[in-house]
Amino acid sequence: MIDIRAFAARLSEIPEEQFTDSAVLEYMRDNPVSVASLRPYLYFSAKHYTRNLILHTPLFDLIAICWEIGQKSRIHNHTNQRCWMGMAFGRVQVQNYRLVRQDPTTQFCELAPTNRYVIDADNPAEVESEEPIHLIVNPPAFASRAVTLHIYSHPFDECEVYDLKSKRYETVSLSYTSELGLLTSSLSVENVGQPGVSGGGPRTSKAFSG
Repeated sequence: MIDIRAFAARLSEIPEEQFTDSAVLEYMRDNPVSVASLRPYLYFSAKHYTRNLILHTPLFDLIAICWEIGQKSRIHNHTNQRCWMGMAFGRVQVQNYRLVRQDPTTQFCELAPTNRYVIDADNPAEVESEEPIHLIVNPPAFASRAVTLHIYSHPFDECEVYDLKSKRYETVSLSYTSELGLLTSSLSVENVGQPGVSGGGPRTSKAFSG
């Protein structure tokens, strides 16, 4: 395993023309990150999963997302950008969806669930360009916190989220719980040395909601 700083530095050395789906996925598979080196970014919250920016470049964002047991994302897309996901700790489940119908004038949408798979330490994944709409969950059955590493290329600050019951969608702005190790959210969080143990108690910041 390598330190997150070395992982980020070597990722930055990949030329844009070689920053391909297969090359980045292979890089993640060949370079598992030491979870201990992620301590500055390991913020957990009982209210919501946390998004923690590790590195921003014009080509990509590198993010750590921390999941308490049972937490899940909304169904969302990545605004036509590429995404790769790997595990630093635990495992998560991904559910993909196919867009059946969408009407931008009324914000109506209809989705159909397709394939489901698990991401673990040995099996990073890339978001499928043909079916980029998905949900990520850390199911209670997994009985563990989880930390995922995400690479987004190119960086984006908004995405579409979808509601299966109302059959509606909307565009939402994205924000971070922490940036480069510094809290930027009012969310009550716990910073831990290892995801499987408690840290030094809750901490809060009053910048903006994450």
